[in-house]
Amino acid sequence: QLQLVESGGGLVQPGGSLRLSCAASGFTLGYYTIGWFRQAPGKEREGVSCISSSGGSTYYADSVKGRFTISRDNVKNTVYLQMNSLKPEDTAVYYCAAGLRITSIQAMCVALESFGSWGQGTQVTVSS
Repeated sequence: QLQLVESGGGLVQPGGSLRLSCAASGFTLGYYTIGWFRQAPGKEREGVSCISSSGGSTYYADSVKGRFTISRDNVKNTVYLQMNSLKPEDTAVYYCAAGLRITSIQAMCVALESFGSWGQGTQVTVSS
């Protein structure tokens, strides 16, 4: 009964900010690497940012580095993605996923098969 639920998506103007949340139920989130992925219309799902179980290691795609920040609160069993300076090209459905650590955080974040549990996704739309 592993379950992840995303929230916090919505409509925002270019340059605006959103904070996404990923809440876990049925398991202890602190044992898992967590990734944020996104899928835009006509494109494949891609890794955005990932964080190790303790929060000590993070990875960001070049397209979001300096604008997005991933963090986690293992007491609350929740992972966050703070998104600032949003651009129209950030428009996508955003998913969080959990997986056991098998290699580097970067390697996991570019390989969807590294993650066994996925949320339902939340829509982020940045007007153009």
